[in-house]
Amino acid sequence: MASLVLVACGGQPGGVVPVGTKVQPVPEQPVAAKPEVAPSSETMERDARKTTAGGATFVAPAGWTLRSARAGVLLDGPESDVHVAIVETEETTADAAVAAAWASVHPDFRRTVDVAVDRPGRNGWDQQRNYEYETSPNEKLVLRATARRRGRTWTVVLVDGTEAGHGRRQAQMEIIRDSLRPQGYEHESFKGKTAHTLDAGRIAQLTKFIEQGRDMAGVPGMAISLVQGGKVVFEGGFGVRELGKPARVDADTLFMIASNTKALSTLLLAKLVDEGKFDWNSPVIDVYPDFKLGDAETTRSVQMKHLVCACTGLPRQDAEWFFEFKNSTAASTMKVLGIMQPTTKFGETYQYSNPLAAAAGFVGGYAAYPNRELGAAYDEAMRTRVFQPLRMTSTTFDFARALRANHASPYAEDLHGAPARTSMAINAAVFPIRPAGAAWSSARDLTRYVQLELAKGTLPDGSRYVSEKNLLARREKQVASSEFRLYGMGLETNTQYDTPVVEHGGSMIGFKSNMFWLPEHGVGGVILTSSDSGALVHVAYLRKVLEVLFDGRPEADEDLAFAVKARKERLAKANARLVVPPAAATVAGLAKRYGNPALGDIAIVTKGKAVFVDAGEWKVPMATRTNDDGTTSLVSIEPGFDIDFVIAEREGKRALVMPDVQREYAFIEK
Repeated sequence: MASLVLVACGGQPGGVVPVGTKVQPVPEQPVAAKPEVAPSSETMERDARKTTAGGATFVAPAGWTLRSARAGVLLDGPESDVHVAIVETEETTADAAVAAAWASVHPDFRRTVDVAVDRPGRNGWDQQRNYEYETSPNEKLVLRATARRRGRTWTVVLVDGTEAGHGRRQAQMEIIRDSLRPQGYEHESFKGKTAHTLDAGRIAQLTKFIEQGRDMAGVPGMAISLVQGGKVVFEGGFGVRELGKPARVDADTLFMIASNTKALSTLLLAKLVDEGKFDWNSPVIDVYPDFKLGDAETTRSVQMKHLVCACTGLPRQDAEWFFEFKNSTAASTMKVLGIMQPTTKFGETYQYSNPLAAAAGFVGGYAAYPNRELGAAYDEAMRTRVFQPLRMTSTTFDFARALRANHASPYAEDLHGAPARTSMAINAAVFPIRPAGAAWSSARDLTRYVQLELAKGTLPDGSRYVSEKNLLARREKQVASSEFRLYGMGLETNTQYDTPVVEHGGSMIGFKSNMFWLPEHGVGGVILTSSDSGALVHVAYLRKVLEVLFDGRPEADEDLAFAVKARKERLAKANARLVVPPAAATVAGLAKRYGNPALGDIAIVTKGKAVFVDAGEWKVPMATRTNDDGTTSLVSIEPGFDIDFVIAEREGKRALVMPDVQREYAFIEK
């Protein structure tokens, strides 16, 4: 669940200003059978596919204003603090094309490229290159460019906006970027194809890919499973549970499955709907009268199906549960929701909320056992209604139990890019919001869950566990999370290849998980990894499965190689700017203790030359970084834990300011 938010912005804060390089004029309106050409100015009432002057097509999201200009096609977000430009040019290189695009939109653009990485040509493009630009935390800007070539023409996408705007509109910007296609492109489709049998030869292709991917990405341990036709065709482990020790990962090794817990929580809700405890359309306040968000209208609007829909307009606001969690309870988690304000309209766009997803489980637990403490009620409901019936005997929320058992240890890259064990103390923060992401499980246990999904709610003995209607309701679209991805209730359906793939991922520090199934083909699987870099393998592995099943274009191996290379380049560039240990003069200027009313106190602790930020529940080593605007940041060098504080002044006192995507938290000297 801890995540890096990636976007682009820059230039003039007021928005994109079109100025004049000479490009082809926008052609006349094409016939109705073809996508529409962008008019001079239009505010979109719905998502619609549009066409550039050069014939490329893209989706313009609802609520955005689309303008055509000599520079290209310009799109402004609903709040006018995020902007996207699509510029076509025939420069000879990607770098030259991007420079020309910025010059045509922002003549005064002078930003330094932080990192530029190549990607393989996909979706009809011959070549692709992505750019991220250097900004300072106090600017609160994000800047990116993507150059795609088809033949001699480069199509460049520039993103320009505030961090807050990007946080609100990230999904819609991804829809614009990912939907961009060259003229005449026909996408790969598996519609009407019959999946191959996963025989020994095809399974060998997949396990070979896992072994190679594990080695390339530096993942100590992985476990996978594959299901076809109701039967488990493979379950097994790869690598070791802990570096330097001989114990191997197997199908029973426990990993944190993080946000894949959400799907299990909504399965509980489906059972409770079957029992008549509530309906999917029941207002949450009717089921749990104490439910309250920071906005009264949104509070009244939220139905049970919306608790895990990522569609309520509540932003991703994770800092509250990463700090001060030692004494947190289910009740205090619910109370924190009362201070969270929506930043987009209800149902308007995808925004992921872990605390709201936690409320889904706790409200479900309350409906099952109204006289018990919220957390205990949820735990008992999950034990009796989910884990026991599905024979998920190893799955648990009990960290102590998991750590005593056959389990994988978490890893992330150190400052040299090598796998390093990371702190479990930070991962413990998720326990108070456990319906959103605290479960430990194994490939074997999760396979039983995937089998249930493929069997539409029946158990292996043929008995009905949950109604098909309420099981499948969790897959119904609540909001689009990208061009082809439709988010339901803790489950996401990918329609890219014209045969649905239902999936969900999970991310805690040092643990990355994914599960998927193809309802039309009776195929599914699980992949669990013990490293942050494991996420790279997940994406490429699912593509590999589709290639093996349907003789798809051979892309997965190249995708993984490019992804690993890009990650290494990004980490190396970021680490090169760090000073370890921090300069003595900088440390001398820090206060010993700081406080924030929402997140509690942190202390600055020194041990020799090393400097730590101690939040009580966790303590992490820090480096310093000089930002482009001359400010200095304290940056965590705990593997996998991305957090930094700008050294500043507030209210006439020393302060450490922690930037977040849509807000900031100032810790003031105490």
